[in-house]
Amino acid sequence: MPGSPGPRRDTRGIVDAPELFTHVRFRRREPAPALRPYLEHYWLIDWDLREPYASHLVPHPSVNLVFERYAGCGDEDAGFAEVSGIGLELFTQKLEGRGRVCGVQFRPGGFRPFAPDRPVSDWTGRRVPAAEVFAPPAPPSAVLDPGQEDARVAALDAYLLALGPQPDPQAERAMALVDLVRTDRTVRRVGELARSEGLSVRSLQRLFATYVGVGPKWVILRYRIHEALERAESDPAVDWAALAADLGYSDQAHLVRDFTATVGVPPTVLVPRQPGLPGKERRR
Repeated sequence: MPGSPGPRRDTRGIVDAPELFTHVRFRRREPAPALRPYLEHYWLIDWDLREPYASHLVPHPSVNLVFERYAGCGDEDAGFAEVSGIGLELFTQKLEGRGRVCGVQFRPGGFRPFAPDRPVSDWTGRRVPAAEVFAPPAPPSAVLDPGQEDARVAALDAYLLALGPQPDPQAERAMALVDLVRTDRTVRRVGELARSEGLSVRSLQRLFATYVGVGPKWVILRYRIHEALERAESDPAVDWAALAADLGYSDQAHLVRDFTATVGVPPTVLVPRQPGLPGKERRR
């Protein structure tokens, strides 16, 4: 099972992360030790805006449990909790007024031990009330009310530990395989990954559908786009042809097509400003 060196510090998946961070307070926190085999991290966001702002995210192959309270959410006093399955398209969230979100990002493959009765693919592309997935239901006020961040993290720990995730060797295998895809650039083909694990392609696809929620090909392509997005926003001199080759694309045009289809704009739009040149166009 993958280790837990602490919350990720990258901004992969966030479109125009520097702009987002000027509008919200965004933090990642580590869960209790017993939960770390299953969870990437907690993510906490608070905002108090004079003008509306739209955030954009290229989703990870992860399920999230999200506690939310904001203007227009339906019950601004109590807030609500929902399970957000893996998003297949660019996720856009309009933020306005004051709000708070406390999220749990599960490791790809780490959600099913908490909800073992259904394959994770059942939640893909869906956002459903947490009460439809977990018993007892998640208590939004217990997580969202505390003024101290540590108390909110403790409430998340207490709730998830009470759910009693069940160890599952297949979940461990799925988590390890996704971690391999994420960290090893040489993993580019589903057939090669299946053979390296002594599995048929069909068996690998069933494992991913049941425990991750999407197929292995989708995971490989999504992590390619995440890396390209991070490079686009951090390197004004990125060599797109070289990056396309590094990521296993046949050519630069193929990378640009996939990037544009996923993010909604070509990668050159997001390249940071170089001294003496106009700034990049901000996506809205």
